[in-house]
Amino acid sequence: MIYTVTFNPSLDYIVSVDHFQVGAVNRTNTELMFPGGKGINVSMVLKNLGYDSVALGFMAGFTGKEIVRLLEEREVKSDFINVAEGISRINVKLRSDEESEINGMGPAISAADIDKLYAQLDKLTDGDVLVLAGSIPSVMPESMYMDIMKYLEDKNLHIVVDATKDLLMNVLPYHPFLIKPNNHELGEIFGVTLNTKEEVIPYAKKLQEKGARNVLISMAGEGALLVTEDDQVFESMPPKGKVKNSVGAGDSMVAGFIAGYMNSHDYEEAFYMGLCTGSASAFSDNLATKPEVTALLQQLGRA
Repeated sequence: MIYTVTFNPSLDYIVSVDHFQVGAVNRTNTELMFPGGKGINVSMVLKNLGYDSVALGFMAGFTGKEIVRLLEEREVKSDFINVAEGISRINVKLRSDEESEINGMGPAISAADIDKLYAQLDKLTDGDVLVLAGSIPSVMPESMYMDIMKYLEDKNLHIVVDATKDLLMNVLPYHPFLIKPNNHELGEIFGVTLNTKEEVIPYAKKLQEKGARNVLISMAGEGALLVTEDDQVFESMPPKGKVKNSVGAGDSMVAGFIAGYMNSHDYEEAFYMGLCTGSASAFSDNLATKPEVTALLQQLGRA
């Protein structure tokens, strides 16, 4: 089974306003509401690709209930821990002449709530996939990803970590199955600027030397590359299309990689599935669907 963890899920409220004015009454012309959070995005895209998963994490209040309802609507299973204090956050995304965002705080997650998460993780069995994605709320230990991986190190799991800087570096000694920084995040880790695939490869391999098994680097318009645990390197430019919305594209790449790997245990298939799934989300107002991904795979001669 595939499990995703989103520590701070959100209701993403996306509104469009013509020529937004500060200090004035503005009226929306379009409104959208989605369940949000990186792990949740992975679960939703996996469902679109035909793979079930269970979304784990924390929810609270009426907004938490709405997140669960919206996931049920999309036939995505969840098993969130209900936090007593606060509400799940609402993230407002304002689209106008310029784009702005206001992100909520989220609920007050307690030590007892975290213990309940560990009890859920106890149920994972060898061969399961666990996706840890996104930032850690300020009310939780900054070492949370590392603590989870240390806690689970005796199990034979495929743990995917999509995080940045110290959150990412601290898990490497526990040998995550896959990590997915972008080229800018990779550069920040080592204090360098990385613009080309030739520049990226040696630094991806440095992350392997520190413990990562497979390193997938997304590079926006330059495509992506994968350095595998068996010393293969796959790289490709992205399929052609018009970028409409980059939100969720990285999460979609993770979901596509997992789907491709689950299908064949072949890293090349997983790489191209990840690349085309991420691109399909970027080329759409919504998250990637299976027909959209198939069309892009065909464009690259991979379907």
